[in-house]
Amino acid sequence: MPQFRARRTRQVLRAMRGSLAVVAIAAFAPAAASAHAIVVQARPAMNATVPQGDLDIKLDFNSRIDARRSRLSLIGPDGSPAPVASVGDAGPNALAGRARATMAGQWKLRWQVLSLDGHVTRGEVSFSVGNKPSAP
Repeated sequence: MPQFRARRTRQVLRAMRGSLAVVAIAAFAPAAASAHAIVVQARPAMNATVPQGDLDIKLDFNSRIDARRSRLSLIGPDGSPAPVASVGDAGPNALAGRARATMAGQWKLRWQVLSLDGHVTRGEVSFSVGNKPSAP
C-alpha cells in the first residue's frame, strides 16, 4: 500500500505541475491583438461623385499606421491604374495623396496599411467621376 500511495502522490504532483505550467504560459503570453486599421473617414467618400481633374485623397484610420509601409492605388473606369503622388505628413492615423481623374465613370481607390501592431489591412473606396472638369 505505501508504494501505491507514493506513486499516486507523484502522479498528482506531476499533473499539478503540468496544469501550473499551462496556467503560467497563458498568463504571461502576450494577448492576441485584435486591432485592425479601419477607415473612419475617406476623401473622396464611398459612392461620392467628384468632378474630373485634380483629386485630393485622404483616408483617416481608427489607429496609428506606418505610412511608409502603406500604399494607395487608383484604378480608372477602364481598369487602368492612375498614378497617386504621396502627400507628406498626413498625420499618424492617415494616408494622403494626389491624383488626376481624367475620365468620367466609376473609380476605385485601393488601400493597404500596416498598423503599428503589425496587422495589414486592405480595402477599397468606390466613387464616381462626373463628366465636367472642376473649375480652375
